[in-house]
Amino acid sequence: MKRVVVGLSGGVDSSVAAYLLKEQGYEVIGLFMKNWHDDSVTISNECPWLEDSNDALLVAEKLGIPFQTVDLSEQYKEKIVDYMFNEYEKGRTPNPDVLCNREIKFDVFMKIAMSLGADYVATGHYCRKGTLEKDGKEVFQLLAGKDDNKDQSYFLCQLSQEQLSKALFPIGELTKPEVREIASKLDLITAEKKDSQGLCFIGKVRLPEFLQQKLQPKEGIIIEIPADAIVYTQEKPQFSSDEEAFAFEAKRIDYLKVPGKVMGKHQGAHYFTKGQRKGLNVGGTKEPLFIIETDVEKNIIYTGQGNNHPGLFKKALFIANDEVHWIREDLALKEGEKMEVMARIRYRQPLQKATLHQFKEGMYVVFEKPQSAITEGQFVAWHHNDEVLGSGVIA
Repeated sequence: MKRVVVGLSGGVDSSVAAYLLKEQGYEVIGLFMKNWHDDSVTISNECPWLEDSNDALLVAEKLGIPFQTVDLSEQYKEKIVDYMFNEYEKGRTPNPDVLCNREIKFDVFMKIAMSLGADYVATGHYCRKGTLEKDGKEVFQLLAGKDDNKDQSYFLCQLSQEQLSKALFPIGELTKPEVREIASKLDLITAEKKDSQGLCFIGKVRLPEFLQQKLQPKEGIIIEIPADAIVYTQEKPQFSSDEEAFAFEAKRIDYLKVPGKVMGKHQGAHYFTKGQRKGLNVGGTKEPLFIIETDVEKNIIYTGQGNNHPGLFKKALFIANDEVHWIREDLALKEGEKMEVMARIRYRQPLQKATLHQFKEGMYVVFEKPQSAITEGQFVAWHHNDEVLGSGVIA
């Protein structure tokens, strides 16, 4: 009998995942991860992890499976929280959920599970795992979940073959309503529980307050760049290579030399991210202002009116070689090769047609249509049909 450790989060998805595995004849152990929790930045005085671990315990009792709690706060602080501060400080926008899966759930947590003699680790993610044989070797695939509304394969886009080989996603074939229905029939306490929002496990955190603990506020100016600024309409130079042309498409515009209008003040460029609209507290424009660029060195925020402002759009992005990650290592591009894919630059964005071009220093992802708010530090993931082939950090 194969043993599987389920990460029980106290939510409905992982509860049903545990039940399905038991039905399939696995020996199931429930494990709740207590991750970093800082009372000074949560919004409400409820203690979410206590309530969640309690719900997880009740589910385990109901299903008749052993249960324990593991405290991963140390590793979590070091691998996720510190990384977030570092990224924001550099003016990048991290994605803690993608990282949490790679570094915590399918690494630290997986090692704990293996030390308990587990063959597999399972989570309540809406995605599926496929297997195929290639050159006599088993290759694992990460596939989108059946529920289009809930597909969470994006959050797992940094997993490796090694991690996938030991992973199970029991609810990947189901839709959210079906999952809730199973939980109701079993009378699980989590059946009606709302989906958790917010950073994967940090609980309900107010991001600016969270960042202000480490990153000191410093006042700077907000500048509006007109949509008809010359920088958007000037002719493109002649390029001697594709690589040069892509680099031109992907590069940040230097707005220091572009005439703009001072609209107000902000408390620190590192608290803001591209494409953001809320939190600027500047009124009096015909259309709302969107952030088109932040300059953390000079502490300036550049904005433009409306979500069609040309400063928001780019056709290409770059990923440095050490940030390029192939789930399907067997399909990795060599220098000079290219591949047509469907890609997304954020969770739930509809897939976009794009071409990957691998060069010596890294890879360009060139989109068929310009994309809004390509944000440094976020992950781009690329697909073929419903399979996630790989991902990378936007440079």
